[in-house]
Amino acid sequence: MITKEEEITCVFCGGRGQDPFQIMSHLSTCYVCGGEKKVRVAIPYIRCSYCGGTGVSPLGGRNHCLACEGRGVIHTKGKTQKCPACGGTGVDESTGLYCLECHGGGEAPRG
Repeated sequence: MITKEEEITCVFCGGRGQDPFQIMSHLSTCYVCGGEKKVRVAIPYIRCSYCGGTGVSPLGGRNHCLACEGRGVIHTKGKTQKCPACGGTGVDESTGLYCLECHGGGEAPRG
């Protein structure tokens, strides 16, 4: 099955192509988009509930979100509903990490 993709602005670096945290230097490229300012995402997609669509890890620090890989969105398949495991937050309350049921998107397949 062929998955359709769309190119969107990299939310991790805000489309600048540079590391927003300047970890190595102010000239470092963004490691999510590789300096291209855009990322390809499979469609359809939803905003990542785990990071709130920012692409930045909600656990603090200067890392990308593990649920959406820094893209700010998560691919979804078919019709969805609020995830029963996390209540739509995208967070596994017992671990503080992203919900494995919905992969941090806050929505799970319907049915």
